[in-house]
This record gives sequence, structure tokens and C-alpha cells, in this order.
Amino acid sequence: MQYGICKLGVIPVRITPNDESEMVTQLLYGDHFEIINQQNNWLQIRIAFDQYEGWIDQKQIEFIDESQFESCMNQVFDCSADLIEYVELGDQSLMSIPLGSCLSAQTVFNHQFEGQNNRHLIDQKAMIPETAFMYLNAPYLWGGKTPFGIDCSGLTQMVYRLHGYVLPRDASQQAKEGEALSFIEESEPGDLAFFDNDEGHITHVGIMLKDNYIIHAHGHVRIDRIDHSGIFNVDTKNYSHQLRVIKKII
Repeated sequence: MQYGICKLGVIPVRITPNDESEMVTQLLYGDHFEIINQQNNWLQIRIAFDQYEGWIDQKQIEFIDESQFESCMNQVFDCSADLIEYVELGDQSLMSIPLGSCLSAQTVFNHQFEGQNNRHLIDQKAMIPETAFMYLNAPYLWGGKTPFGIDCSGLTQMVYRLHGYVLPRDASQQAKEGEALSFIEESEPGDLAFFDNDEGHITHVGIMLKDNYIIHAHGHVRIDRIDHSGIFNVDTKNYSHQLRVIKKII
């Protein structure tokens, strides 16, 4: 088995080995992975954090050995905790890294990081809404995972990661986690609300806030009202998503 690690701030992970292919997720600085296939300069990978698979350009990563891979696994929740930070490279130049980047890469690359990490957030469910607010107004981007472009399940996954919890990548996968609540009144800030389409498929997820509000990525990361029917868009004065279930993950 071969292994690798993302050496740049953020890189696309695509559905097929082609630059024009759909981006299904992203690797952030320090995200590490197993290599399961190769086609020319493209690598098919399985991301260590959530077992998600896709294709990346090998020019954007660094190969690592098994011991380095295991070391990164032991530090998977050691993340940067500001919107954008910097690491100093070996030549003393700077490289920007987004919120949620994995700091285990410092050891692999001998980079220097002096910014804020997420240790104060670990296991702090009450602080989940505050963390989610850091992504507020980020544009919606299918497959995105940063404050500069993010999708609904990327938002929930990254916020939970910053608090020390693993969520799968897609909303339909996340909906299989945790304990279902019978009533919206039972929910707490930080719980996840899931929404389905007319065929009954889970297509959307957001983070519950207090007083029947929700933060979610729809056009951009925004705050809307939520009730037993679903999300009420405060701009259009219509329901944008129909509620399927609210789940307590933590």
C-alpha cells in the first residue's frame, strides 16, 4: 500500500482522473490518504479521515511511508482554528492554509506553524454554533470544505472535525449516525437536521441553533428559521427544504 499527504492549502478531489471532472470533495493541508490506484499522473485515493474515495493530481501531494501515515492518524484532530493561517516553509516563504487544516503535516514537511489550533474546541458541543458562524456567508461550492467555498455536508463535517468528531462526507451518510429525536423541541444547538427530496432521499443537512434557527449552506452559508415542516427561507418567505429528521450525534 502507498500513502500520501496534501502539501498545499487545498486541492480538489475529482470523481474521475480528469481536470474537467466533477469535484466531489477537497483535501486540505495535512489531509492524508491511501493510494488505491493510479492512471498516469492521477491517483485514486481513500481519505484516511472519512474513507471517501476520489482522484487527485499527484503533483499536488507528497508521498509518505506507513509510519508517517500512522503518525498523522494519531493527530487527525489537530487542526488550525482561524479562517486562514500560514505555515512557514523550509525556504522561509509562507503558504496560506484554511480553517480546519491538519497540523500533523508540520512534522512531515518540517513546516513552522504559530497560529491558533483547535484544542480549546475538542469535546465542546456548546461551542459548535460559534464554530459554524466562522463559515457564515461562505459561498456554496459542491464538494467544498473551506470558508471560501463549502457545501452543506462539508460544513457539518468540518465543524464537527474541529470539535474532535468524525462525520462521513455526504449528508445521506451523516444521516445514518446518531440518535433520532421525536420532536424539534428536543434538539439542542449543535444537533444536525436532515432534509429529503420528493423521492425521500436525504439531500441536505444543517446545524441546529437555539430558538428554532439553523445554519446551513444554501447558495451561501446562512441562518434561517426551522420548524416541523422544514427550513423557512427568511429572504424568499418560502420553505426551501422539507425536514426529515433531527439527530443527536454528540
